[in-house]
Amino acid sequence: MFSKTLPAEFLGMVRVLPNFPPELAGLEDLAYNLWWAWNPTARFLFRRIHEPTWHLCEGNPVRFINAVHQNDLNNAAKDPDICALYDTVMAQFNEYMSGRKSWYKRQNSPRKGELIAYFSAEYGLHESLPIYSGGLGVLAGDHLKSASDIGLPFIAVGMLYREGYFIQDIDPEGHQRAIYRRLDWNTLPVRPAVNEKGEEVTVTVNLAGRDLHARVWKVQVGRVSLFLLDTDIASNSDTDRRLTSRLYGGDHETRIQQEVLLGVGGIKALRLLGYEPTVFHMNEGHSVFLGLERLREYIHDHGLAFREALEVVRGTSLFTTHTPVPAGNDAFSIQLMEKYFRQYWESIGISRAKFLSLGLDTMPDGSQLFSLTVLALNLSSMANGVSELHGHVSRAMWQHVWPDLPADEIPIRHVTNGIHTRTWLSLDMERLFDKYFELDWRERIEDPAVWSKVDSIPDDELWAVIGKLRFDMIDFIHRRLTKQHIRFGDSPEQIQEWAGIFDKDALTIGFARRFATYKRATLLFRDKERLSRILNNPERPVQIVFAGKAHPADQPGQALIREIQKASKDEAFRGRVLFLENYDINVGRRLVSGVDVWLNNPRRPYEASGTSGMKVPINGGINCSILDGWWVEAYRQNPESGWALGGDIEYEDPNLQDAADAESIYSVLESQIVPLYYDRDERGLPVRWLRRVRESMKTVGPQFSTSRMVENYAEMFYFAGSSRYTLLTANRFERACRNAEWRDRVRGAWPSIRIHSHVEPHDGDGITVRVREKIEIVADVELGAIDPDDVSVQIYVAPLYQSCTGRNFRGGTIPMHPDGRSESGAHRYRGSLLEGDSGKYGFTVRVVPKHPDLVHPNEMGLMAWAQPNR
Repeated sequence: MFSKTLPAEFLGMVRVLPNFPPELAGLEDLAYNLWWAWNPTARFLFRRIHEPTWHLCEGNPVRFINAVHQNDLNNAAKDPDICALYDTVMAQFNEYMSGRKSWYKRQNSPRKGELIAYFSAEYGLHESLPIYSGGLGVLAGDHLKSASDIGLPFIAVGMLYREGYFIQDIDPEGHQRAIYRRLDWNTLPVRPAVNEKGEEVTVTVNLAGRDLHARVWKVQVGRVSLFLLDTDIASNSDTDRRLTSRLYGGDHETRIQQEVLLGVGGIKALRLLGYEPTVFHMNEGHSVFLGLERLREYIHDHGLAFREALEVVRGTSLFTTHTPVPAGNDAFSIQLMEKYFRQYWESIGISRAKFLSLGLDTMPDGSQLFSLTVLALNLSSMANGVSELHGHVSRAMWQHVWPDLPADEIPIRHVTNGIHTRTWLSLDMERLFDKYFELDWRERIEDPAVWSKVDSIPDDELWAVIGKLRFDMIDFIHRRLTKQHIRFGDSPEQIQEWAGIFDKDALTIGFARRFATYKRATLLFRDKERLSRILNNPERPVQIVFAGKAHPADQPGQALIREIQKASKDEAFRGRVLFLENYDINVGRRLVSGVDVWLNNPRRPYEASGTSGMKVPINGGINCSILDGWWVEAYRQNPESGWALGGDIEYEDPNLQDAADAESIYSVLESQIVPLYYDRDERGLPVRWLRRVRESMKTVGPQFSTSRMVENYAEMFYFAGSSRYTLLTANRFERACRNAEWRDRVRGAWPSIRIHSHVEPHDGDGITVRVREKIEIVADVELGAIDPDDVSVQIYVAPLYQSCTGRNFRGGTIPMHPDGRSESGAHRYRGSLLEGDSGKYGFTVRVVPKHPDLVHPNEMGLMAWAQPNR
């Protein structure tokens, strides 16, 4: 028996782990690989071993193997059904880990030594590892899972935050309280990272003259290893030990220290672990200092000059920007950069001015800051936004980095985000797919033919699963609300009332995301009387569940939460509107699988992509969204896949935009969504609604998966970057050195280029021709010291009017061909302009650099334009 009186202070602590019977010997390795997070059969195995312990451990296998009793394990090992299930799961796990049938292995010529290193400040892999705040981290987690699924040679680097992101408590008035709790190491799927000798790894990073030490931990995500940096070790000062306590906590100085650790320390960790990546992918600018550390390596360890090292770093770096709002991009004062990087630029032999020029950005008020996004763009030859629209926004937003280029030719491409389908697919819907889809559907998530099989699912079976998912979600809401109102000190009668909130048969709308003001969480309440009429129609009731966290420093975002909490108590909305606290992966998984409609109404174009809405259709829900981010592409592909709010347009007046978008929400609800949902046939089935459910599944399921997304990254960036790495580092960096010399020579001589066009307008209105009638254009180009083989001379033509969205149509180019020399000795070029449609066009001649090793034809930002004839 245990003593009832415990000593005030223990001499030590002992952690006792069970002995796994031979029949279940692989359980520990299985628990420490997050493969179980997207394989329900693996989770079911742990549950079958001892269900009470599984529920007590909240579905966390690592916590489970630390808590399960030895007798329960021994009894499970004697149960033939459990042993058979164990054998099945381990066979699936081992086959998966072998990677024999992966997409990468099926490629024609996998590159030897290819390895992609992915850096992110946060990762949302599972609620048991709370080192994420929202969409950016969840996307990173899904990226790793799909990289594992398709078999990419892939590793990742991040930070292990001892207190994670905050736990959100909401009081009765809707005030958000941020609670931080120290993570229990015994419940996390992390182990110390070890080198080839089996030694645990610690890195040291210089921070403004002092040494910061960080231990490296490893998380196994299927086939992908994620390495996390942790400064809470005895060799650091108390202040430095707290550096990795919280995600996005502290002031600017804390932020720059964390980002130096992530970038510089991350590179050092990979080197100590024996990795030599061929491509480095920066997920947002938080990790951009990894590029500076790579420069230092090439300069110090390989004897390259700065320009030569930059050639290698740029050619093998990919930067993904997620932020269409200028204020959302990290930038530091010049003084702070000097404090942390003076020693750096001195050590690599470049001037202060040259270093600062890599990231200097001028603010609207004329002041200058060091922008991590500008630095990332200057250190990467590959860059992308996260949706087609966000690509347009990013090119316009960062055009000043390439001031001579038209916005639509800025070298920022796009890869639209996706979701890891099996993580977000409910078990009930997965079982339905197993019944009607082809056997290998899990390996072909991105294949439209897989999703076409939803048409074969009978209406009654599909509606039954959708109904069960809604019931399960509402039961979950009831349990959460009961705990919340017990904490409030409500009476039993009040708690009972909240425990019965929401009708399990009513149309249910979900709105859950980060509570930033541009996402307009309270737009729906702009006309409260009209909204009340929609929600409280006794024949066609509607209910709305809200969830989301506002950053602890974001007071306007927190005010939105208070407004919704207040509305939920209003008689006009009581029982029809609620706010669910502490939005995380667990809550998100419940909501996206249970709602009928997912509402999204950001202020366009500030939603870079958004991924929460992608998780809804695979579970039988439908999107109703502003045409922003990913939804522009989905709705354009198939308008029957959901509902569009507002138009394909941006407003200059935000109040006008809010009024128009709110009107659109009410109108779409009243005239389309609510009537369609409650339109039932003689069997009580909403046949037309289910038709739209299927269209939504077929559109979103294949196109907006991270399987498709990661394959896009591989084909657009990773494979080419790895080939460049091999090319640039071969023969003691011969190609890198030659390319660097070429860049310097061309850049230095570029100002001497002069273009003299031989085309003169006949009058002030220009030349008039018929459609498909040729215009011959001749240009004499003075190239100075530049070789003609190093440039491309082009006719540039663009419409001289705007589209209805207010954006210029894209310009086009026509190559011009050498035609000897002019009388003055200039290089002469000829080309033909042949317009295929009527309209008014402007045209000119320009010169751009040309080299086979340029990743993007405009990456140097050099463009010489013909001066108009006067």
